[in-house]
Amino acid sequence: MVSSVKGASAQQAAPSPTDVISPRGKSAAASHPSTVDFDQAQANRNIHAAVGMLNQQMAENHRGLGFSYDDSVKAPVIMVRNTSTGEVVRQIPSEDVLRVAHKMDALRGILYNKAA
Repeated sequence: MVSSVKGASAQQAAPSPTDVISPRGKSAAASHPSTVDFDQAQANRNIHAAVGMLNQQMAENHRGLGFSYDDSVKAPVIMVRNTSTGEVVRQIPSEDVLRVAHKMDALRGILYNKAA
């Protein structure tokens, strides 16, 4: 037995990505995409706080793993140390990469003139 509904289409189109369901259940077109507020200073504070927490946890567990954040390359730096000697066994990114990044950061002020 086949049932049908009079007055309603059997195939309905899928809602478009811009359709928004209103609180009353009716579909309404979105007027504009939402904006996201981003605070760079707060993000930097959060990164530095997370680095501190990671270092504290590693020290409590007597692990030879250290974390820092380098502002020139805007990336974390991970160091693996020999716990008995304190010698750096491995660093990511390497010291050479960081040195080049710091020199490029220093040259940026010379090469880039905001007034020109």
